Amino acid sequence: MKTSLIGYQEAIQLILSNITPLKSETVSLTEYDDRVIAGNLNALVNSPSVNASMKDGYAIRSSDIAHATSENPVQLKINGMATAGNQCKQSVKTGTAVRILTGAKIPKGANAVVAEEFTASSKDVVTVKKHSEPGRNILPKGCDAAFNDRICSRGERLSPGKMGYLAASGHNKIPVLKKPDIAIIATGDEMVTPGCPLPEGKLFASNLITLNAWCRRYGMKTSMEIVKDKPEAILKTLKQAVKTHDTILTSGGAWTGDRDFVVKILQRLGWKQIFHRVRIGPGKAVGFGLLNEKPIFVLPGGPPSNLLAFLQIALPGILKLGGYSSTTLPKIQVKLEDTIINQDIEWTQFIFGIFKKGNGHTHFRPIKLKSRLQTIAKAEGILILPEGTIKIPVGSIVPVQLLI
Repeated sequence: MKTSLIGYQEAIQLILSNITPLKSETVSLTEYDDRVIAGNLNALVNSPSVNASMKDGYAIRSSDIAHATSENPVQLKINGMATAGNQCKQSVKTGTAVRILTGAKIPKGANAVVAEEFTASSKDVVTVKKHSEPGRNILPKGCDAAFNDRICSRGERLSPGKMGYLAASGHNKIPVLKKPDIAIIATGDEMVTPGCPLPEGKLFASNLITLNAWCRRYGMKTSMEIVKDKPEAILKTLKQAVKTHDTILTSGGAWTGDRDFVVKILQRLGWKQIFHRVRIGPGKAVGFGLLNEKPIFVLPGGPPSNLLAFLQIALPGILKLGGYSSTTLPKIQVKLEDTIINQDIEWTQFIFGIFKKGNGHTHFRPIKLKSRLQTIAKAEGILILPEGTIKIPVGSIVPVQLLI
């Protein structure tokens, strides 16, 4: 257990080493829900299953039309027709062609397809006005997916395109990792559920909504609850949540003040505290541990600290729990519009900013408005200033996390 402040990278390593992905389940390809593949998947069939035509036209022997031009066309006898999904009994012999439609199996004897726009037909004769080299306009058997070839690997995030690829490869049901069921619990006497009347001195629980939106962005199941600053109420809520959910996010009550009860209650419940407090700004009060072998993330209550503690500490752990191969936010390379100074080189700093296109670059401009919530709402990316870094000069090309 880490009782003192630890570095950002050490915190990430501790999280990832203490979390094991959830078990797998089998779902139909028709139930797409942004899932993660639970095992390596190989093609069950060849796709396409035959050498197929990529064009409407004529299956021919390439040597028969080697010198065909508009000025010197070649005439071939039409010997039948091939259509997609049907057998063609006719074959292509020297001096003949088979009328063929897109997707149809290439007839025996043919080694190319001449596209329809380079031909003219009359009854049983086709006039060819352009050469087609061997293999022209033919989609080879198994070129999209060859039988038993690896098509997807464990940890890959499914996309609509991959779903279609799996279907073409013969799959109907696939193993996926279970999505984490997340309990989001906000503590504080001042918190009010959005949509309810707002008494004087109270606040709507905006953190709750922000955290829920981020979890839902990854298609995860969530439940939300607001709990008063009463130890027994927090105790009861945590005991129930750990029974019914895969992981818990608490919002607020993370520090050591008179009414910061969350960590104390978790200790009463016997959680295994991995760390509490990290050298990051904002968000230093963040904590992580295990209760009944389930990961618990303790997030501070201030909106910037809450969001950054979630994105930089909790989200990597939740993604690991869901089996994602990548546990970080996506990044892009940007050009800095301002010099960034680290106020304390022993800490990792996170800077919100917006993007702007110009001069062949995506530019990043830090923002810090008087309103914390406006800053969060307008932010499009996050620049990480690692501990040990004094400054990053204006004009530097650096990676920035995407929020949009």
